[in-house]
Amino acid sequence: MKKLNTLFMATFLLGAASQAAAMGEDDPVLFMAKLDQLEVRKADGKDPIVAEGHIWIGKDLNKFWFKFDVEKVGAELEELETQALYSRAIAPFWDLQVGWRRDHKPADETRDWLAIGFNGVAPYWFEVDAQLFLGENGRAGARLNAEYELMFTQKLVLIPELEVNAYSKADDARGLGSGLSDLSLGLRLAYHLKREFAPYVGVNWDRKFGGTADYARAGGDPSSDTQLVLGISAWF
Repeated sequence: MKKLNTLFMATFLLGAASQAAAMGEDDPVLFMAKLDQLEVRKADGKDPIVAEGHIWIGKDLNKFWFKFDVEKVGAELEELETQALYSRAIAPFWDLQVGWRRDHKPADETRDWLAIGFNGVAPYWFEVDAQLFLGENGRAGARLNAEYELMFTQKLVLIPELEVNAYSKADDARGLGSGLSDLSLGLRLAYHLKREFAPYVGVNWDRKFGGTADYARAGGDPSSDTQLVLGISAWF
C-alpha cells in the first residue's frame, strides 16, 4: 500500500510540475464535467440506479481526471468506484493516464489499485478506454471500454457500448473470480434536446463468467441479465 501511495503522489507531482512549466504559454486551462449515464435499469427484481461520468481540468497536453461509477439498489449501495488520474497527451486523440482507483464497496473490504491506461479515439471514431490495474497481494485487473456514436440526425444518436473486465485472482469479499469476470453490452438511443443534454432509452445486457458467475448464483443472482434502461446524459 505504501508503494502504491508513493507512486500515486509522484505521478501527481510530475503532472503539477508539467502544468507549472506551461503557465507562461498561450495554453488556457480547460474544464469539462460529463455525466455519461444517469439511468434506471428495469430488472427482474429491484431496479438499480446507475451513475457514471468524469470530470477533467487542465491544459492541452496535461490534465487531471476524476472518474466515478455508482450503482444503487433501493437504499443499498451496490457499487462505488472512483479514479483520480494524471492524463498526458501522447499522440493526436490519445492520452496516457496514470493514477489511483478505489473500490469503496463493500466498505470493510476497500480495494486500492494503481491504474495505468490509454484513453482516446480509435480508427472509425470508436472511443476507447483501456486500463490495467495493479493492487495489493499480487492482484491485477484489466478493463476495456469502447463505444461508438451513430448519428441518424444532428439530434438523434444510437450509442452501442462494450465493457469487459478480467482479474488475476479471485476476491471472495467482492464476489469476483479469476480470469474473465464480466461482459456488458449496451445499446442506447439518445435525443439531444440541447447539445449538452440528451435523454435516452435503451437495453443493457450483462454476463458474468467463471468464478464471478459462481459467486452470483451462490448469492441468488443470475449470471446473465437483460435490462431496459431510461436515463439522461449531460455535459458542461
